[in-house]
Amino acid sequence: MEGVFFRCPPAWEKLLPPGVFEAERAEELAARCWPLLVLTRRGCEELGDTAAMCRVLLAPGDRALSLEHVSAETVVTYGLSHRDSLTLSSLAEPVLCVQRQLPRPDGTVIEPQEFPLPALPGPAAELLPLLGARLLRLPQTADPFLW
Repeated sequence: MEGVFFRCPPAWEKLLPPGVFEAERAEELAARCWPLLVLTRRGCEELGDTAAMCRVLLAPGDRALSLEHVSAETVVTYGLSHRDSLTLSSLAEPVLCVQRQLPRPDGTVIEPQEFPLPALPGPAAELLPLLGARLLRLPQTADPFLW
């Protein structure tokens, strides 16, 4: 397994990129150093004082500083703030905006750019952790947003 998504909503499980599985308990995160660790807002709340290690952490920008028990080489934040690494530049016709160069767990990088999004299985703002996981995990030759 190449990544873990903590507290993934059940409706998203079938949309996770290959190699990323859903963890239901915080203790599962302490099992190893993950190439990619994705935390939802709920996951941040439920993580508590569980220690976790990862190469790339994808977390809500407004919660990332409170994750003192998570050790990560790189933190990629998502949210609607201009400070977040992944955000939306438009809500009417959703466009995913990569604000700065992002390292992927395989060592390649994603340059700042915008991705017009196709029809989504939910509101774009709520899907940011899933969109980020797909962008960071799927090969750059594939469209990470084809459902």
